[in-house]
Amino acid sequence: MAKQSVFEALKPLAARLPKVVREHEVLRIAAAVDGSDRAKSLDRVRREILTWAQNRSGGRLPKDAWEHRDFEYLSGGRNSAGIRLQDGDIDLWAIRADDPDKNIPGRVWTTEVVVGLKGMQAPRFSARLLASTAEGELDIEPHTPGFVQQLVERCGLSSNGFELTHQPWIIDASDEAERLADLLVNPDRTLPFFVLSVPENANAATRPLIDAASLARAAIGTAQVVVVPSMYTWALTDRFGKNRSVFEGAIRAYLPGFTEDANPYAHRLILADGLMTPDGNAQAQRSLRWLAASESVRRIRMGQDLLPFAAIRAASLKTRQARLETEGASESEQLAAAKAQIEALEDELESEKVTQQYFADEHAKAEVRAVTAEEQLRSSAFRIQQLTNQLTQRGDAPDANIELPTDWAGFANWCDTNLAGRVVLSPRARGAVREPEFEDVGLAAQCLTWLANDGRKRRIEGGEGSLGELVIAEGIRNSHCGGDQFDIEWQGQRHAVDWHIKSGGNTRDPRRCLRIYYFWDPATQQMVVAEMPAHRRTSAT
Repeated sequence: MAKQSVFEALKPLAARLPKVVREHEVLRIAAAVDGSDRAKSLDRVRREILTWAQNRSGGRLPKDAWEHRDFEYLSGGRNSAGIRLQDGDIDLWAIRADDPDKNIPGRVWTTEVVVGLKGMQAPRFSARLLASTAEGELDIEPHTPGFVQQLVERCGLSSNGFELTHQPWIIDASDEAERLADLLVNPDRTLPFFVLSVPENANAATRPLIDAASLARAAIGTAQVVVVPSMYTWALTDRFGKNRSVFEGAIRAYLPGFTEDANPYAHRLILADGLMTPDGNAQAQRSLRWLAASESVRRIRMGQDLLPFAAIRAASLKTRQARLETEGASESEQLAAAKAQIEALEDELESEKVTQQYFADEHAKAEVRAVTAEEQLRSSAFRIQQLTNQLTQRGDAPDANIELPTDWAGFANWCDTNLAGRVVLSPRARGAVREPEFEDVGLAAQCLTWLANDGRKRRIEGGEGSLGELVIAEGIRNSHCGGDQFDIEWQGQRHAVDWHIKSGGNTRDPRRCLRIYYFWDPATQQMVVAEMPAHRRTSAT
């Protein structure tokens, strides 16, 4: 008989030991409460939340709760507690409600809500959803608590000026499509935008391949769902290029921080093919809901955008203890207050541990993703160069059959499609090639093709000095920028734009004067076009 290992021998004992219960933070919401009358808006929000908490408790909350004072209500696991903290121009009201899961024994859902005023600012609303469980993995599909939809419908909530809604935003006009494009690159945007494109052959012009209404309800307050009919997807393609756009039934998750030069792979794209089966469709819904939830925990800052219930309770008890000392309360009263404060501080510490553990886990995952992404990036760059060399060795020019564009309308997309992995346009260059005055579109495209092949090859094989003064075509040469050199921010790094392709002669006529300012990005092994096709304006010019 084979000898048992120590771990195998201990398995029966481990099975009898109590499992460790861990608290998972599922999602966060932070928003402003709309309404011109702040006091009435705040009161209405509180009553909506209390009605929801009472319905969950299975009983009737005490009078103190409805008068927005401190309260505690115990109801067989469906417990609720409330705190009111008023100090100067600050008025905070917080509630914490527990609710055992109806299907999973031992799993308990906890919802924390804080509503408050500070000075003359608009009332603020925040919420946290947590799950306490002994399960190894939290197998759920995140869903915003139902009362948030009620608040949106009856009271009105907004995020950085963008009105929250439980319904998808359906783009129905060109100006709406352009507004969407502006919102996607707005640096103040805090919500992910899930943009669902509609296939051209769809039965309904506004029906994407997944249930947009269901996704919008599940993600309310954590993401905005947008439906873009096929006739309006051009606005995103024209603005951001095909690599960063979404069309033909695909879905893209535009996270906060998206820019015209953002890494397209950082903003997840789900292709239409993956949505055609019931399993693929369900998986897409699930992954988007998880993405919205995890991004909310990562981006909404504890202590700034959101206050945990434990912190407000600890602050309230500290204020109460100071008041008891001032009023000369008995030692027993002060001792009871001190014990309560210690208990509150312990709860606050546990809450902080949950947050720290979440970010530790996310950091570990991010490190793995970063290493994987860097390896894939290097592999892709190596493969591109390998294929280019193979074509050259066979006597074929890599872009021999490429068709040069004849107008500026599709120039950026032409570059994205034909020069991908070799030449990329910066946002400034992308905007400048929409309607420039320079007339010879084909010549500009020919110069970028040179950058993608000969220029890039020289840089890879010989370094910066290998470029030098080179004639590219009749009247067109590559040279160092000299006094026209400038810096640009690209992918989070500062780069010196020190080379340019220019037309001969001293003409400054924008219809005939060509300038393509570029630099080499060693990380992606691409030529990055910083500006084109006009001569760069400086203080000297």
